[in-house]
Amino acid sequence: MQGISISGSVASPHGANCRRACIARNNVKLPCEVNSVSQGLYSLHWCVHKPQMRTNGRRMNAAVRTNARWLFGGDGRSNDARLERSESANEDILIFYFQMDLQTRIQYALNIEQFDVAKQLREKLTEIETEIIRQREAKRGSPKTEAQDKALNLLRVRADLQKAIDSENYALAAGLRDDIAKLEAESLAVSAKALAYQNVKYAFRLGQKVRHNIHGYRGVICGMDPVCCESKSWMETANVEKLSKGPNQPFYQVLVDVYVDPELLVAYVAEENLSAAEESEKGRFDHPYIEFLFYGEDTAGDFIPIKQLREKYDQPRYEASGDESDNDDNTNS
Repeated sequence: MQGISISGSVASPHGANCRRACIARNNVKLPCEVNSVSQGLYSLHWCVHKPQMRTNGRRMNAAVRTNARWLFGGDGRSNDARLERSESANEDILIFYFQMDLQTRIQYALNIEQFDVAKQLREKLTEIETEIIRQREAKRGSPKTEAQDKALNLLRVRADLQKAIDSENYALAAGLRDDIAKLEAESLAVSAKALAYQNVKYAFRLGQKVRHNIHGYRGVICGMDPVCCESKSWMETANVEKLSKGPNQPFYQVLVDVYVDPELLVAYVAEENLSAAEESEKGRFDHPYIEFLFYGEDTAGDFIPIKQLREKYDQPRYEASGDESDNDDNTNS
């Protein structure tokens, strides 16, 4: 995540246990080390370390390799499935983890009346959330950003029109009126597109176990976009233009069973390349991110996404027939 650079420390007179995780983009590593408050020093800074992540009461030890070897051949073996491996999707998941972790630490600091600690952690959280919003709105095909740009252009041109009228430059004013009419038509089209994106229908849901139609591996849905939001270079490498529906269809962040391919980790897959897993395919599934993204499995064998993940993608709660209601408020992710 190139847009974030955080350094700083928060101290209290108590000891600490370190939790670490690593993000990298374009071979630039930005790991986060957060020392938990127990009886000691509380510090949060971004530094270079090999990752080891832990959640409250749960542990995740994972060599998260998001460096130059993310180039889609890995160790040089021919494996077309790895063409869909996504560095940015992996990064997005880890940033989501850091965001939740900071929120938990802020609440804990407030509970033990470490108000200075909470204040400084809030500043870090605000910095991360600002960058998350910026990256989300900068994604390819973001109609919200496009609509905002059109609106700003309209305001600018209307201001220029008023200046032209005030200065009695009627030839310029006539041209600006034509520009405004064109921008208004484009703005209307973009607004309609934004509404369509907002109401997109996804074939799969968060936590659902799926099978790749071409490569055959099992995966779990942990994120979704209305269109392909990867970079142009990624789309070229992954042959997105060869898909029957191209990039303008839902794409999913998919956790890949580590026993199938420990190098693939997170894939970014077009909807047309996925199918719901059959009952016989819903056996054991292992991945280092499962424990902090999901509560556990439902009676149908799919995973139950945590409340924060559902809110991130504005997805409704799904309950398989016969499931008992999980308590979002009392479950600490």
